[in-house]
Amino acid sequence: MNRHKDIVWSDRKRNFLGLPWTFTRYELSENRLFIETGLLNSREAEIRLYRITDMTLTRNLWQKLIGTGTIHCDSADPTMRNFDIKNVKNPFDTKEQLSEMVEKNRRENHVYMRENMMTGGSGSDLDIDPGEMFDQDADCGGNH
Repeated sequence: MNRHKDIVWSDRKRNFLGLPWTFTRYELSENRLFIETGLLNSREAEIRLYRITDMTLTRNLWQKLIGTGTIHCDSADPTMRNFDIKNVKNPFDTKEQLSEMVEKNRRENHVYMRENMMTGGSGSDLDIDPGEMFDQDADCGGNH
C-alpha cells in the first residue's frame, strides 16, 4: 500500500495461522490511521489520531500462541466510531506506539479529553481549544 506519506507503521490483519494472507491492511502515519479492506471492492477508512478516545488490547489463547492481538479503538470520528485493528503482530508495541501518537496529536491540535465523572467516566467528549479557532498571531486591529 504505502501510497501515503510519512508511514511509521504498517501491517496486515493476520489469519488464524498468523500469516498476513488477508485483504485488510493497516497503515499509521504521523497524524492518521488508514484501514483498507477488500480485494475487488475495496474500502479505505481514514481516522485522525486525535479523535481516538480509548484503546483496549485483547488476546485470546490462540492469538497468544501465534503472537498476535486485536486493538479495539473508540473514537469521536463520525464514520468510524468504534473499530478494531485485528490480529496484528507485536500488539503491545503497536498499541503503545499508537497511544503515544494519539497523545502527541491531541497536544498539537489542542484537543482535550473531558470525562463525565458523574457517570463513572462513561460519558466522554473531545474539546477543541476555542483559542485555536482563530489565528492567534493575526493582528486584530487592537493594541497588543
